[in-house]
Amino acid sequence: MKKAKIIFWITTIIIFLFEGVMPALTSQSELAKEGIRHLGYPEYFGNALVVFKVLGVLALVIPQVPNRIKEWAYAGFTFDFLFASISHFAVDGFGFQSFFPLIILVILLISYFYYHKIERHKNIAL
Repeated sequence: MKKAKIIFWITTIIIFLFEGVMPALTSQSELAKEGIRHLGYPEYFGNALVVFKVLGVLALVIPQVPNRIKEWAYAGFTFDFLFASISHFAVDGFGFQSFFPLIILVILLISYFYYHKIERHKNIAL
């Protein structure tokens, strides 16, 4: 079970850093604003996205958050990564920008898998 917790926390912290900390710190930079405009989205969409990303990563890393909320956070990030990839494919074609969200999605899915593995073990122990 120790291995499962280590894998869960490593993958979840990667998501926390990439989807919570980095967007919160860089969302108001010109580069970030241009990235949102480049994809054809209005600036307010980027701001809303950052708020939901920060709330989502907090839901994932705070142990006291109910399981149902965590499930919604995982689902939200899954949609975010899929649509980010689709947006980049549509605007930029095939390139690293298009595949990077899918790489992060794999990390998210590993976190999700190990989250459920740990939860199952908790329920069996009760």
